[in-house]
Amino acid sequence: MIRRARPPRRAGEPERQSAVPHHPAGEPAPDPEAGHELTVTNPATEEPVATVPGTTPGQTGAAVRRAVRAQRRWAALPPADRARLLRRFAAEVDAHTGELARLEVTEAGHTAATARWEAGQVRDVLEYAAGGVERLTGRQIPVPGGVDLTFAEPLGVVAVIAPWNFPMPIAAWGAAPALAAGNAVLLKPAEATPLTALRLADLATAAGLPEDLFQVLPGAGGVTGAALVEHPEVAKVVFTGSAATGRAVMAACARRVKRLTLELGGKSPNIVFADADIERAAATAPGSFLDNTGQDCCARSRILVQRPVYERFLELLEPAVLAVRAGDPADPATGMGPLISAAQRDRVRGYVPEDHPAAIRGTVPRGRGYWYPATVLEAHRAPRRAAVEEVFGPVAVVTPFEDEDEAVRLANATEYGLSGSVWTRDLGRALRVSRGVQAGNLSVNSHSSVRHWTPFGGYKQSGLGRELGPEALAAFTETKNVFISTEED
Repeated sequence: MIRRARPPRRAGEPERQSAVPHHPAGEPAPDPEAGHELTVTNPATEEPVATVPGTTPGQTGAAVRRAVRAQRRWAALPPADRARLLRRFAAEVDAHTGELARLEVTEAGHTAATARWEAGQVRDVLEYAAGGVERLTGRQIPVPGGVDLTFAEPLGVVAVIAPWNFPMPIAAWGAAPALAAGNAVLLKPAEATPLTALRLADLATAAGLPEDLFQVLPGAGGVTGAALVEHPEVAKVVFTGSAATGRAVMAACARRVKRLTLELGGKSPNIVFADADIERAAATAPGSFLDNTGQDCCARSRILVQRPVYERFLELLEPAVLAVRAGDPADPATGMGPLISAAQRDRVRGYVPEDHPAAIRGTVPRGRGYWYPATVLEAHRAPRRAAVEEVFGPVAVVTPFEDEDEAVRLANATEYGLSGSVWTRDLGRALRVSRGVQAGNLSVNSHSSVRHWTPFGGYKQSGLGRELGPEALAAFTETKNVFISTEED
């Protein structure tokens, strides 16, 4: 059986993921062992849907100790058995994709289509990771005087601190390869979105994964997350969230020289050259920054358009943006749901007040729900912060450029470097610009950023390390070198 952490079920207040303690200066810190309770709110209705007791530091420590024991048993299993159990886990997820998607619609406000994709992504990542279990091999290195071997050994216990914007898939990006490499996993979901994580723990139990190998620990970032980051028997932390919190997690890990993968913010460019298929570039642009209501680190929220086609692009973009219907996330016709919380809506409004002059502005439902309209600004009328900082909402800024060199310069004029798109019919230009843009994931004539077969991660303030792809399992292993002498005494 997989434990969800003690104590079990109830739920989360929507706010940015935090993983380090914080309280006002001069005031005594609250007693973390007093316990705390999270309330899950449906962002489309503002109605509470569940409560979840938060995991205290003491309970977190007990969960780590159980995980240490479980990991030793798991690593001792034959690789084929571990792979088989992970495939069973994937099959359980596949059999419950509808249920998982409905939970995600309810707790995160995702559209039904996005939520189904997320559940399918969990299944696919588990399947892909299972295929790597029996291929996680070492090497024999030619050396004089003997035989030299390397072994890829599991780290031990891995903490995965997942965000609220894509709770299911991002949790799987860390948990699946970590489990496949022979580790135990402690998953701390975001305060706002613990329900799908808890259900995944149930499905892992049903699949037959060993007891305590995959535990879900709901709780506040400054309590449960901080306890995981600081625990000496947690060998690695995988964190996805804001750059500010990521830096704090990194500092805490540095004190123990603890391994770390960070996936942080983004301010990604969508570069449209005059020779591109302008109609297609404009038609697909809304999806690149309105998906998940803009709460996506890969959102192409800076649209750079070559000057000769700038006006034409804006003419084509307007009907494409207005065609994205905001409304009930459970309705299959809905293209954009609400923001995650009132705090997030206030944050977006702080960047762009809803009465600010806009080139394009969509509509949202009246009444309850954390709504903010799709908004496109031209650079010369955009608030400075909205143009350069990560808004994390359905806002894009369009900027004209003259030539290839200026396009690359503008694309790189940010502290982030996660993703981006390049639209051109010129193959040479596509390759030159792709090599020139400082980002970890680029698409030519498309907006795809995430495929479970390929590595994902960012440059600069967008993070450290890579997830997914063929090398994902290796990121959760230690390399051990063994030399065996063959020389006679």
